[in-house]
Amino acid sequence: MHYAYFDDLKLGDRFETSGRTLTEADIIGFAAAYDPQYFHMDIEAAKAGPFGGLIASGFQTLVTGYRMLFQSCYVAPDASLGSPGIDELRWVKPVRPGDTLRMQGEVIELKPSSSKPDRGIARFRLEVVNQRGEAVMTLVPMWILKKRPSGA
Repeated sequence: MHYAYFDDLKLGDRFETSGRTLTEADIIGFAAAYDPQYFHMDIEAAKAGPFGGLIASGFQTLVTGYRMLFQSCYVAPDASLGSPGIDELRWVKPVRPGDTLRMQGEVIELKPSSSKPDRGIARFRLEVVNQRGEAVMTLVPMWILKKRPSGA
């Protein structure tokens, strides 16, 4: 499904994005700017660290997943009105240089707004998986979405 508005979604709808490979340079660059922990930035020190090597920041995994989601055109570009939050965010497996990530998800709740009839809140169960199909991150975000405009 592409270019969906709130009222186009159905419980149980599933989707999957294309993939994105994170390089060593991607991981180090993101960490240097936003999450400067040694196991995200220092290749040699990371080898002796708790993960046995360099890993991506969980926040990098999160924003990479969201970027893929928006690039997939699952939701109409003008439908998103933001999000009141994310529930159950878990980083379940380290992401390493060379891992190819993709996001997959399912619509688990649809609640039309009682005060604003032009929108509703959709909840999704999402996971980011690596090239082996292993979940590396799971989350349940809420998304405020417009209903389809008349004539669209």
